[in-house]
Amino acid sequence: MSRNRKKSLSSTIFLYVVYLIIIVVFLFPVLWVFSLSLRSLSEIFKYPPHLLPSKPTLENYAKVLHMSLIKRYFLNSFLYVTLTVLGTLIISIPASYAFSRMRNKAKGPILISILAFQMISPLIIAIPIYGYFMKLHLLDSYAGVIIAYIAIQLPFVTWLMKGYFDTIPISIEEAAFIDGCTRTQTLIKIILPLSVTGFATATIFTIIQSWSQFIIPFVILNSSKLFPVTLGLYQYQIGETIQTQLLAAASVISIIPAIVLFLILQKFIVKSLTGGAIKG
Repeated sequence: MSRNRKKSLSSTIFLYVVYLIIIVVFLFPVLWVFSLSLRSLSEIFKYPPHLLPSKPTLENYAKVLHMSLIKRYFLNSFLYVTLTVLGTLIISIPASYAFSRMRNKAKGPILISILAFQMISPLIIAIPIYGYFMKLHLLDSYAGVIIAYIAIQLPFVTWLMKGYFDTIPISIEEAAFIDGCTRTQTLIKIILPLSVTGFATATIFTIIQSWSQFIIPFVILNSSKLFPVTLGLYQYQIGETIQTQLLAAASVISIIPAIVLFLILQKFIVKSLTGGAIKG
């Protein structure tokens, strides 16, 4: 075996070892939560702890599904996520298209300002949002949460869609204009179909980010009937005793939609990550 081939094989093995370590580091907490969800209350505090429960049980899942508001939390989360995706795309697509085709000196500073807003954590803006929404009577309402979610997602989605619109040649639009299409018709009938991958990627990331949001609903909402699933899980940590096994079962249930969505739409994520390399 030549020296170059040995070197290449060693690099490949090292790379896969690093991948394996990363997978174990990120996957172990999920496996541990799943293990806790299958244990009885007495086994939760058993020492020394073991990854595999001695007597697995699905009783915790039955209690969570039948003796809590988790179904209502899921419905609320689906409502928040669906309307957030629609609102974010309706606002960000025209904005990103305009930034992609804009040709003046204000473009750079405006885009940098949008990027700066993306760098601000929801934890920092939570208290100001509470004050503004209190004056607007949007506290403890579906509308307040959705508006806040959309505002948080807009900077990233705008930048993402602008990058996809930049890859579409302007000559295609000019041909559409010659055929009599307006700017809006060109965007809807030509640009968006050519940006399906970017459109799907923006949708996926918006869903994942909105589904996992905790700080904003925690600050805005008071009524448990309006809680998303992330805030609903917090209820298992309130009271005289923390019901660890129920919290673990509810956590496993809450991540299932995100996992299923990723498995179904992973091809769009792969295309979005490799599209630039292929075009380059």
